[in-house]
Amino acid sequence: MPEAPVDSTPPRARPETVPAMPSAESRAMAAHFGRVEAELRERGLLRTDGGGADTPVSRRNLVENFVRIALYDEYVAHSGMLVAEQTESRLRRWEQPIRMGMVFGAAVPAAQRREDRANIVGYARRLSRLTGLPIRMTAPEDANFHILILNEDERRAFGPDLRRLVPGIDRTAELTITGMPRSTFCLVFAFSKGNSSSYSRAVAVIRAEHPDLLRLSCLHEELAQGMGLANDSPAARPSIFNDDEEFGLLTGHDELLLRILYDRRLRPGMTERDARPIVEQIVDELLGGES
Repeated sequence: MPEAPVDSTPPRARPETVPAMPSAESRAMAAHFGRVEAELRERGLLRTDGGGADTPVSRRNLVENFVRIALYDEYVAHSGMLVAEQTESRLRRWEQPIRMGMVFGAAVPAAQRREDRANIVGYARRLSRLTGLPIRMTAPEDANFHILILNEDERRAFGPDLRRLVPGIDRTAELTITGMPRSTFCLVFAFSKGNSSSYSRAVAVIRAEHPDLLRLSCLHEELAQGMGLANDSPAARPSIFNDDEEFGLLTGHDELLLRILYDRRLRPGMTERDARPIVEQIVDELLGGES
């Protein structure tokens, strides 16, 4: 696909403030995730190499991984809560340009904000190249894809701001964000209007307490999932769409998933039955008919 430009012009300048002092709970959360990252890396996980000779991608696996990741949901809502349950869904993606806006909590230092901005701008450029979708950075009030980088205290109190940024956000999504348990590293919600399968708004939540690699890993996974790759699969490898944490950053396999998702032969609203033969054709072209 032709590369669509990413406008890296920063949002309107705002004066930097002295970072707020995080609470004892937030400091404990930062220590916890520091240990989590160290343990994962010690086990050889959170790989950043994108896969190699040990992770071949076959035609059959790529087709099945796409179907499972793009055409099934990981969670369903029950009684105002999200419950893990694999259910067949429809193909969803953006059909309009994305305007990404970053919201930083007061406790995020200026140097960390600059690093996060640079990572997001570079990754948005990559996502745009893979999907052909225009993506630009903008001020939070003008965004349709919000990236929230908040610590524990800030996220819990963010409900009123969330309702302002995402008008009409449902109560389940709001409570899932403000009440995010420690077992959840990060998350994203993408929303459509009415019964449409085309996204109109998304919000990703990244813990400000994360150390460098976990933080970058969360940005890679949640922004890519917010493009329409909403599910995870234990069979997907090499992939960030797998809860085993083997890979920390978007892989070559995942790039292929994004290229398939935004191929114009596929359309929002397609079911597995509709999409599978087209996906098989696209994969044949991408991999040259390899089995």
